[in-house]
Amino acid sequence: MPDSPRASGNSVNSLVQHATDSQVCRITLNRPEALNAITPDQRDRLVELLAGASADPDVRAVVLTGTGRGFCAGADLRGTSAGTERVAGDVARTIRLGAQRLIAAVLDCEKPVIAAVNGTAAGIGAHLAFACDLVLAAESARFIEVFVRRGLVPDGGGAYLLPRLVGTHRAKELMFFGDALTAADAERLGLVNRVVPDGELDKAAREWAERLAAGPTRALALTKQLVNASLDSDRASAFAAEAAAQEINMTTQDAREGVASFAERRSPEFKGR
Repeated sequence: MPDSPRASGNSVNSLVQHATDSQVCRITLNRPEALNAITPDQRDRLVELLAGASADPDVRAVVLTGTGRGFCAGADLRGTSAGTERVAGDVARTIRLGAQRLIAAVLDCEKPVIAAVNGTAAGIGAHLAFACDLVLAAESARFIEVFVRRGLVPDGGGAYLLPRLVGTHRAKELMFFGDALTAADAERLGLVNRVVPDGELDKAAREWAERLAAGPTRALALTKQLVNASLDSDRASAFAAEAAAQEINMTTQDAREGVASFAERRSPEFKGR
């Protein structure tokens, strides 16, 4: 998919808001008039914020959400031209450095990422949600594999993510027809962990994020890596990765605290280190 126009008229910092509280980084797409369709500037800012959250020891969980009626309506295609002459390799390079880099930033983030889907999640917006570790959806949320409606091939890792989440036949159904999927149907298919009333989405996301932020952060990061790699690994490789992760994790303060708290019959106090 070709790159979209740069954000204009507003600072990218106002279009992608972020704040950290109680060791939870909340990232909010803030273009409600465009259902939070993202421009390259916003996409790059998301990548930057996710990388920062991954590296910051004071951040132990991330919530990704949007304002208004849209979580993210996909890439902002306004101003692009189907008739533009392209040099061979341009589109592939754009995808690698754009949509794929964004989804990789979510998958590779060392902190658990919760999608709080407040409305329409279409195209790359749907894939942004599906790449998150946990997905909460408001009852009014909708998920749309919109690419086929525009004569486009899915990008942002959709053909990688969806079959792993719902199986190949369901993935093809969603991608071939491009029909809107309700939050309830997305939950039934396993694309969403929990559907909550619209007015309770923020509360539910905050509660989950604070629970994660109080957990053993390095153990969660290693668990995320193991699970994400599991479907691409044979058993021997998966077992070797598990053993290596255990070796690494047992050097952490939180692992020592977990073992000590068990022996002392008390609740652990994890510090994320």
